[in-house]
Amino acid sequence: MRRPSSPGPHKSTASVEATPLLAPQSEGLASYTSLRDQPKPKPVTWASLPKKGQLAVIVLARLAEPLSERSLTSYLFYQLKWFNPDLPASEIAKQYGLLTATFAAAQCITSMWWGFAADSPLLGRKRVLLIGLFGSAISALGMGFSRSLSLAFFFRFLVGALNGNIVVLRTMVSEVVVERRFQSRAFLLLPMCFNVGVIIGPLLSGFLADPIHSMSNIFGPGSFVGGADGVQWMAKFPYALPNIASAIFLVMSAMLIILGLDETHPELRHQPDPGRQLGRAIVRLFKGSSEPDVAYEAIPRDDPATPRDSHLIGDEEDARAAEPEAKPSTPFRAIFTLNVCLSLFQRFLLAMHVSAFSTIFFTLLPTPKEDSRSFDLPFRFSGGLGLSSKSIGLANTTIGMIGIPLQVLLYPLLSGRLGARKSYLVFLPLSIVAYCLLPYLVLLPADNTALVWTSLSAVLVLLVTSRTFVTPATMMLVNDCAPSPTLLGTVHGLSSSIASSARIMGPTVGGAMLGWGLGHNFVALPLWILSIVAVANWAVLLWIKDLDMDE
Repeated sequence: MRRPSSPGPHKSTASVEATPLLAPQSEGLASYTSLRDQPKPKPVTWASLPKKGQLAVIVLARLAEPLSERSLTSYLFYQLKWFNPDLPASEIAKQYGLLTATFAAAQCITSMWWGFAADSPLLGRKRVLLIGLFGSAISALGMGFSRSLSLAFFFRFLVGALNGNIVVLRTMVSEVVVERRFQSRAFLLLPMCFNVGVIIGPLLSGFLADPIHSMSNIFGPGSFVGGADGVQWMAKFPYALPNIASAIFLVMSAMLIILGLDETHPELRHQPDPGRQLGRAIVRLFKGSSEPDVAYEAIPRDDPATPRDSHLIGDEEDARAAEPEAKPSTPFRAIFTLNVCLSLFQRFLLAMHVSAFSTIFFTLLPTPKEDSRSFDLPFRFSGGLGLSSKSIGLANTTIGMIGIPLQVLLYPLLSGRLGARKSYLVFLPLSIVAYCLLPYLVLLPADNTALVWTSLSAVLVLLVTSRTFVTPATMMLVNDCAPSPTLLGTVHGLSSSIASSARIMGPTVGGAMLGWGLGHNFVALPLWILSIVAVANWAVLLWIKDLDMDE
């Protein structure tokens, strides 16, 4: 077919002939020059993060929970022993695991529903956060004043059921920090708070637990505060004081959210917030400023102080045209895209092998060493490291102490260059190496303390370095897979429920495998199985859509 020689409808022949030949080139040169002269975006730093005040409130809200939860690790064993002094240590260890599983099971059941509630305009993000913090405070008080195992189970289930805050906080971070180039650092703030809680929580609760004996010169018999008989309620409830401290911190965080955090729900963010108005008034009072709070509100159409003639017809049409149209809500079935399913699956696998490793790791540390004469190296051996409780606490603190410098210094340098998925792909194998090396630590001589701690620290560096990059990346992958902003909280809630189910299965299966390995001279087997699960976790990442590459 012969191509027509006549010009298209948008440009006549005369206009084509009248156009200078060099016009396109000069226009392209001008465009290139204007692009070249534009200033390059400044590098992302911690100081350049937008909305630092809102992020600070979110950080404090997140810090309240690990402070409360991790404080249990210092005294829960002794509290369970106090419930029934006749129980052997093996039975107390089972109760400890069941209490942990109860918390995870409650979160598994309710996390998705809290995500629904946060996405609903009836509650929104802020109200769900407040329910979680006040619920955690009530549960902490109940746990501290419990005198039986059944009450302890009830309050552990209650705190898991009422607390969907991590779901909402992840959603709010993505809504407060909209620009993606800032999100890698913003999402890192949440695991950083967890590491701070890992360090501070156990130390604080260990100092406050059983104060009649741990601080006898202050609260015990004959002390200034306790008098002749000591503080009676502390003697009756020896583990109430650390829980009271946790409850106070949780309530303070809730008040800070009421006064200082903006609602980020798309349908509620522009509505009046009495709590924020009061917070701004308090700030003005302390600053000594009498200027009114600047807030823009819609002028009522029937305002008598506004003459109708003052509005031109054209202005009204422009205003109506500028108003955003109400978008229909996205149905729940739209959530199950391939990318969402893969992102949730990687979240499940990660939570599975991480939680199982934690159970195996903190069980191997105190397990006594076995006689090496029964070993059949390099695969058949058994036993643990034989560390004391103080050394186990030091190992727990070491994890937090390694993590914070990595998160502050190393992560910002590499995460922006690699992106979320590539960071995940590059650093997850470090966890696999740590899983494979850990069982061989039981072969080290117990009397060579320097060698044991050097080797243990090396494994922990590999593990913590991996999680420093993987944890924020998995949050961002889940956040990016949401098919609609109206389903963002629901996706995070579903992700949290799936991760909670993995945290039920991981410690249960990991503990059972470790028990079998210890009994059959094959202690490395459960850790090698975890390595296989982690490799599957890595393979799933290859199929997940990479938003950084798309952009």
